[in-house]
Amino acid sequence: MAPLDRRKFRDPAATASGERRARVALGALRTLWINTGTLCNLACATCYIESTPRNDRLAFISAAEVRAYLDEIAADRLPVRQIGFTGGEPFLNREVPAMLEDVLARGLPALVLTNAMRPMQRRLPALARLHDRFPGRLSVRVSLDHYAPDLHELERGPRSWQPALDGLVALARAGIPVSVAGRLFSGEPEGVVRAGFAGLFAAHGLPVAADDPDALVLFPEMEAGRDVPEITEACWGLLGRSPDAMMCASSRMVVKRRGAARPAVLACTLLAYDPQFELGATLAEAAGPVALNHPHCAQFCVLGGAACSRA
Repeated sequence: MAPLDRRKFRDPAATASGERRARVALGALRTLWINTGTLCNLACATCYIESTPRNDRLAFISAAEVRAYLDEIAADRLPVRQIGFTGGEPFLNREVPAMLEDVLARGLPALVLTNAMRPMQRRLPALARLHDRFPGRLSVRVSLDHYAPDLHELERGPRSWQPALDGLVALARAGIPVSVAGRLFSGEPEGVVRAGFAGLFAAHGLPVAADDPDALVLFPEMEAGRDVPEITEACWGLLGRSPDAMMCASSRMVVKRRGAARPAVLACTLLAYDPQFELGATLAEAAGPVALNHPHCAQFCVLGGAACSRA
C-alpha cells in the first residue's frame, strides 16, 4: 500500500497537480444526520469516527438541541425526507427515545444506526412503543460487518457477534423495520458476501433482502493513510459519476463538540473532526458547496460509490 502523498488534499480550491478541485453543491437537503455522541460500548479496530467507551470528543446532544433543527426544517420548509441517528452507539444517549418521538410525531421517518447490543436492547420496549404509535416511520440499521462471526469479531472484538445478532432478531420480532450494514473487507466478491448474508438471514427468519443494496448496505473500506487520487472537476465525466450522487449533495450532520456552547453542522457523516468541513451552526449556514478535500471523499463516495443514506 503506497502511503498518501502529503502534497494532496491540502488546498480546498486546487489539487496537488494544480487542477480545480471538485466541489459539490447542496441540491436539496434530504437527510439530516444527528450524531448522538461518540461514546460507544465497543472499540472497533477501524472505526472511522474513532468511537470507544472513552472517546467523548463529540458529546451527547440533547433532545432540545435536536428540536431546534427540526423547528428550522419546519420553518424553512426544507425537503427533508429522513432524520438519521448515528454515533458512537446512539442508545448510550438516554435522550434518543425522546428525539425519535419528536421526529416521528412531526411525520418524518427516522433511521437509527446501532450495533444492537445491550444499550439498544435496553431501549427495545421504548422502540416497540414508538413503532406501534408511528407504524412504518421508524427503522433500525444494525452493524454486522460480515456474515461469519469470526470476521465480525475481528473488527468489533470478542463476544460481539451473538449479542448483535440477538438484538437484530429481537428488533425484527418486534415488527420494527430493519436493515443491515456490512463491509467489503474480506476480499470476497460482493456477490459472495451477499449470498453469505442471505444464508444468515434465512437461518434466523430475518426479513432482510440480501440482494437489495438499501436493505443490506455494504460499505467499502477506508484507509486514511493509503494514497488515493484527488477528485478534479474533470473526474465527473471521466468516471461517469455525478456530483448530485454524493452524500454532501443531499445530507448534512449535526454534532455537539465537547465543551462547545452549541451544536454545529458538518458536511457529512464521515468527517467529524476536520474543521474545514464544519459549515455553520444552522442548516441555512451549512447550505453552501463542499470541496472534496479529503481522502474519504475519494475512497468512500466518488470511487467507492457509497452513501450512508439514499433517502
